[in-house]
Amino acid sequence: MAEKVLVTGGAGYIGSHACKALARAGFEPVVFDNLSTGWKGAVRWGPLVEGDLMDRASIDTALAEHRPAAVMHFAALSLVGESMRDPGRYWRVNVGGALNLLEACAAAGVRNFVFSSTCATYGDQDGVLLTEETPQRPINAYGGSKLAIEQMLQDFGKSAGISHVIFRYFNVAGADPEGETGEQHVPETHLIPLMLDAVAGKCPALTVFGTDYPTRDGTCVRDYVHVTDLAEAHVLGLRRLLDGKGNGVFCLGTGRGFSVREVIEASRAVTNREVPVEIGGRRAGDAAALVSSSTHAIEELGWEPQHSTLRQMIGDAWAWAQKPGFAE
Repeated sequence: MAEKVLVTGGAGYIGSHACKALARAGFEPVVFDNLSTGWKGAVRWGPLVEGDLMDRASIDTALAEHRPAAVMHFAALSLVGESMRDPGRYWRVNVGGALNLLEACAAAGVRNFVFSSTCATYGDQDGVLLTEETPQRPINAYGGSKLAIEQMLQDFGKSAGISHVIFRYFNVAGADPEGETGEQHVPETHLIPLMLDAVAGKCPALTVFGTDYPTRDGTCVRDYVHVTDLAEAHVLGLRRLLDGKGNGVFCLGTGRGFSVREVIEASRAVTNREVPVEIGGRRAGDAAALVSSSTHAIEELGWEPQHSTLRQMIGDAWAWAQKPGFAE
């Protein structure tokens, strides 16, 4: 019988891709999701448990019923701008929910935990190549809440023997190359799907937030990683834990950053359509440049990103955008 993995947020964008990767690797993903931002239609590779991390009893019930070998934790609020306007909500939901989950794991004897963290824990580092050793100085409540969970994992490792792998990843993009799942946020906030909405005429224009950053063309620079490559890294991290190789922290990116203007130019090449653009002011909490070194993940996990070219990420996202999406 396949080992079960409880996937919080498994009905969402990254979580659903992780569930597909888990199923392909021989695991049974059990999705734990309150469906506030996820979709039932994205749950295709295992059962759905409708529950909320703010409700400790629902977590206890799920762990007792399914007895997973590990937990893969994606569920979180993740909008940088919103976290600046309402930081209390991010601390309450992200940190409070993770605390409930970790306490439930400790009580149920679940000792393997894969955590979806973020490059937002680093803050604005003046464009340096970020590694696992780079000091973490978050500049928004989203990054701060994720860093707090990383620190909680260290404590629960010592007190309850919970082994953990932490992934700090950069801008996730693209969609399942086979078209079985993809990105569908309401509201959408990510650059590439917003850009493709503008290309398709679903919105008047793409707003570029800030053109006066200290970057090569004045727009923010980000490291983009294909969601399918990201999901494969999570499976490798899980295997590391199940093989008893201990804790690990890994950055996931490509080592190359693209500016907003460069992404727009790449979209023109992929879609053969113009991108209508309007210029807006900077958004609070946005760093000028975030680019990752993934040497540690490549060397320690054997991670080999296969899909993370800008052309494929935009192409797969464009193919997904032509589909009807999730109905519910």
